[in-house]
Amino acid sequence: MDYNNDFKFDLKIGQAKEKELGKIFNNKKIEVKKCTEAIYNVFVEYESRGKKSGISITEADYYCFAFDQTFVIIETEKLKSKCRKYLNTDNDKLGGDNNTSKGILIPLNELIKWNYEKTTIF
Repeated sequence: MDYNNDFKFDLKIGQAKEKELGKIFNNKKIEVKKCTEAIYNVFVEYESRGKKSGISITEADYYCFAFDQTFVIIETEKLKSKCRKYLNTDNDKLGGDNNTSKGILIPLNELIKWNYEKTTIF
C-alpha cells in the first residue's frame, strides 16, 4: 500500500474510494477518509490553519472511514453530534500535516458500536 503524508496524494486515493461508494449509495454525497494508519482511533478534522475545515464545512450526507476493504459509514449529522462530546477534552487534538489541523480522535470501538445506531459497515 502506498502511503505519503501529502494532501494531494491522499486526495487522489480518497476520490477513488468516493467513486466506489457513490455507486453503492446512488450518488449521495459521501466524504471518504482513507484510514491508512488507524489502529485504535480515527481523526475527524474540524479546523485547519485557523479556518473551519473537514466535518465543519462538509456538504456530504455521509462520512465514510475506509480501512482497506472495509467501510464504516455514518450520517454526517450524527458524526458531528458524536464528535461534540469530545470538544475540549483529551480527544481534541492537533494533527494532519505538521500538526496544523484540529480534530477529534474517535475511538474505533465507539465508531463500530455506533453501527447499532444506524451506522453501516460494508
